[in-house]
Amino acid sequence: MAKGETRSAARLAAVQALYQMDVSGAALPDTLAQFESHWLGKVVDGDEYKPADAAFFRDLVSGVLKQQRALDPQIDKTLQGGWPLKRVEAIMRAIFRAGAYELGKRRDVPVRVIISEYVDVAHAFFDKEEAGMVNAVLDALARDLRAEDLAKGA
Repeated sequence: MAKGETRSAARLAAVQALYQMDVSGAALPDTLAQFESHWLGKVVDGDEYKPADAAFFRDLVSGVLKQQRALDPQIDKTLQGGWPLKRVEAIMRAIFRAGAYELGKRRDVPVRVIISEYVDVAHAFFDKEEAGMVNAVLDALARDLRAEDLAKGA
């Protein structure tokens, strides 16, 4: 399986793990262990979960948690119409946080790849309108966090 495919699977799993932690209050070590041993690359209730880049998955989930106090105000500032992040649906919060973390901290990944990947993740859970919102919010964040990369076309 190609690196891009295992990273795509890691992004989807990271969003699911962040969602689970947000709604249940589960601890980071427990969540990482559960996903790595029971979800990544496994068949669960008849659904096949693709093999994921486990190190990338861990970096996304733990990175979001470490950076959340900085990420949330950045996302709040970007959301249209003063709609605070805390009022956004939990799965959408997880997508925004993971995307914002990756834009800010994973300079090895091109901006356009990050935005496209999280729009794809949004399509797994939402209709076209919400995926468009993910695109708009992450694009605005990228203009703040990675303006130099956008100028170069990365």
